[in-house]
Amino acid sequence: SFSLSARVEALQGRNLLDSTRARYAAEAGLHRAAYELRGNNPDTRWVADGRVYSFDFEGAKIEVQLYDETGKVDLNVADPLLLTALFELGGLEKREAEQLAAAVADWRDPDDLVTVNGAEASEYKAAGRAYGPRNAPFETVSEVQQVLGMSFELYRELEPLMTIYSGRAQPNPAFASPEVLQLIPGMSPDLIQLLVQQRQQPVVPGQPAPPMALPDGTPVVAQGGGLTYTIRSRATLPGGANAGLEATVRLGASMVARRPFRIVRWRDGESR
Repeated sequence: SFSLSARVEALQGRNLLDSTRARYAAEAGLHRAAYELRGNNPDTRWVADGRVYSFDFEGAKIEVQLYDETGKVDLNVADPLLLTALFELGGLEKREAEQLAAAVADWRDPDDLVTVNGAEASEYKAAGRAYGPRNAPFETVSEVQQVLGMSFELYRELEPLMTIYSGRAQPNPAFASPEVLQLIPGMSPDLIQLLVQQRQQPVVPGQPAPPMALPDGTPVVAQGGGLTYTIRSRATLPGGANAGLEATVRLGASMVARRPFRIVRWRDGESR
């Protein structure tokens, strides 16, 4: 019994050590990504369009994905048409999607006037809610779960596509995921695949990147994204132990903490 107990404790200690190593290796991936995003050379700077970057660190295999928040749908400024298309993408029928889009608009606007198919305080009260709309911009993406008509299942499906840090009425196609690209008028699956392939072509030093354009002829500029990024980092040790995390960071020195970036959202154990 003593021998068995000692062996179990040794295995538990080893597992704890491995999980801790993997956890901090994943954090190393986060800091490496923040560093590479600030690179001075545009030819080698990491691009935040969802592509995977892999490297080894202290024996761990680290995979990092970066997403520029300008490539997502901003809940605070997106118009009802874009929001409707987003909710239809999540599986809602057109009428339900229009109602939810109107409710989102009523949640963030400063007045108590009900838009067509929208929802203000009286509609929330009639639905048995103990609260009404904020009548102010969303403070977090998860806040949209409180909007009348939003289900947890729909939120979970669309959460990676939504943001409050973009400030753009339309997502930036240079960094948008294939799912968000579906929301752009005229974008077919073939055009989406072509655009993703074009923007992920290796950069040849000294040569301009191949031109990219939307179906209406609008050029897609691969440079000049935002300052806020979502970084997913997963570290795997040789023995199989792994850990992941997801953080949304805003680049720029913090005068208080004296750090090159500020974390605005954090999630451990991320596996998506």
